[in-house]
Amino acid sequence: MKNNYSRIIKTIGPGILFAGAAIGGSHLIQSTRAGADYGFQLLIIVILANLLKYPFFEFSYRYTIGKEKSLLEGYYDLGKSFLWIFTFISIITGIINLAALALGSSGLLTYILGVNINPILMSIILVISSILMLVVGKFKVLDNVMKVMVLVLSICTTIAFFMAINSGSQASPDYVSPDVWQRSGILFIVALMGWMPAPIEASAWTSLWTLNKIKDNKFKPTLKESLIDFYIGYVVTTILALFFLTLGAMIMYGTKVSFSNNGTLFAEQVIELYTSLFGKWSAVIIAPAAFITLLSSLITVIDGYPRSIADASYILSEKINRFDRVKTNNYIMITMSIIGLVIVSFMSKNLKVMIDLATIITFLAAPVLAYINYKVVTDNNFPAEYKPGLWLKIISWAGILFLSAFSLIFLYTLFFI
Repeated sequence: MKNNYSRIIKTIGPGILFAGAAIGGSHLIQSTRAGADYGFQLLIIVILANLLKYPFFEFSYRYTIGKEKSLLEGYYDLGKSFLWIFTFISIITGIINLAALALGSSGLLTYILGVNINPILMSIILVISSILMLVVGKFKVLDNVMKVMVLVLSICTTIAFFMAINSGSQASPDYVSPDVWQRSGILFIVALMGWMPAPIEASAWTSLWTLNKIKDNKFKPTLKESLIDFYIGYVVTTILALFFLTLGAMIMYGTKVSFSNNGTLFAEQVIELYTSLFGKWSAVIIAPAAFITLLSSLITVIDGYPRSIADASYILSEKINRFDRVKTNNYIMITMSIIGLVIVSFMSKNLKVMIDLATIITFLAAPVLAYINYKVVTDNNFPAEYKPGLWLKIISWAGILFLSAFSLIFLYTLFFI
């Protein structure tokens, strides 16, 4: 029993990193906005997004343990075109996601410090600090830091959730709820689901993080042990998404107060969600926890996208000996960060617009990546003992149809309504 426990402890890591990537823009910003603008109308959408995206993240662990290589190599084995598609999508979504999270994090840090610092300068400081941490500390530092960040945030949000339930709704008795199925509501639903619970391309990150964990610990877990790590991270992200939506619904819904587009003002409004429950004194604890939420996502995005793009480049180059993955990763990390910061400089006063743009682009790419992940673990060359069972296949196809249908609904709504 003790030996089994120690094996699981050695395995835990990639799932927590996944949670760190997920609990940020999708939860702190989008889930809270969903509750604040529409109450509990979008609760079923959040649940469905988490349920129907589940297989495509789980397949990452299944493939990595089953084949002892990264999901990216699985894409390549299916055909070069699949890996090229992933790489192209990752470059586009990676840059815009980085920009959105940098701006959101800068707003929170500016609020915490209580100083009037240009959001562009603050974004630059945060991005450079994250890059230095990743370059110097590498995977071990990322692994350890994220465990603490996710734990602190989970505790604070859970306490706030139960206090919000106890305090009751703040909505005015005569408040008329907006129709979520109008144009603005449909566009927001897609923006909400884009990062809910995380971009599907994050499945490649967990694959690479798992391989790094195996290499660093010199220990290979079984599929069952690896999935325990995944379940912990996924369950935490799903529950917290519901908690954040509840906070928005109980505290802001029906009060005729909407979130600001300004990053610093948005941050202040988010913190006030908590302080209205705990009292003003709690800002000392809540503000850093909220900042940690977005910063954890920023760090994992700065690590995950370049890491996966660098490995994809290595695989596409036919794994030539002179290809230096570490240097390539660092070059891509710096390049994507610079482009992301340029975007921040043009959209520094449009946080919500930037977040929606990032999540919508991510969502439109989701059906393609979902299908590729499904194809990898159902391929004839994949070991039979690691293939998904019937129920997982059914949920997978339901997920692909769900994502595809909403993508078409979004495009129709965008251009014809």
